[in-house]
Amino acid sequence: MIAFSMEEHIEVSDFKWLNYHHTYLQELRQKYRLNSLINEQMDELQIVEVVMNWVSGLWEHNGLNEPRHFDPLFILEEVSNGKQYRCVEYAIVLNGCLNVLGLYSRILSLKTQDCETREYGAGHIVVEVFIPKLKKWIMADPQFNVVPYVNNTPINAVEFALSKNDTVQINRSFGNDFSYFDWIMPYLFYFTVNFDNRVNDNRSYKEKKQLMLVPINAKKPTVFQRVHPIGDVQYTSSLKGFYIDPRTIYTASLS
Repeated sequence: MIAFSMEEHIEVSDFKWLNYHHTYLQELRQKYRLNSLINEQMDELQIVEVVMNWVSGLWEHNGLNEPRHFDPLFILEEVSNGKQYRCVEYAIVLNGCLNVLGLYSRILSLKTQDCETREYGAGHIVVEVFIPKLKKWIMADPQFNVVPYVNNTPINAVEFALSKNDTVQINRSFGNDFSYFDWIMPYLFYFTVNFDNRVNDNRSYKEKKQLMLVPINAKKPTVFQRVHPIGDVQYTSSLKGFYIDPRTIYTASLS
């Protein structure tokens, strides 16, 4: 069983999100009529599930296709022309759309324990969203259109990793005896987010400084799938530092 600490401290000022009124988010909001997906009666959790359902249905997963640019507007334009993309692009689009609607969300990279030595299939990308009324982050997987629950409460990725199969509820069913729990569990070992979560088309999420949550006494990986160097990463084992309350942070504008 993996374990984490509550002792380390991460400076909350190191985290950034794009201002709700930024022109990029306004363009994304207006071009894809994102406000029409929701109504005033919906709470934050309902908004996450409705928007994720929309994003999940936009294209069929293609694990071999990578876009030239890593921002929601470019990816959505390509999808409208028939392109299909990976889990990465589902997460990028969902993250941008949730930011557009005023929610703090972030791209979360999941990695297996053997991510340094495995040749392929060592990672998966999802989104985590802060739900104010719950005062916590929750996990949303737009490739599979899944939010995991325990005791009817949505959970984050680390809570998922620490849960038992018979305690986790998945908000959708799968055919062909597919178990989402069994599929996702190997990826729930290393957890990586960006400090800079501002939506933009200038840099890939992989090119920004990252915070990696590493289980206590686990190796700190420096390479991914044998040949891909892991970039500028700060390592921590602190859940408190990893799951900061974003409402305490100044929301920066994109420079």
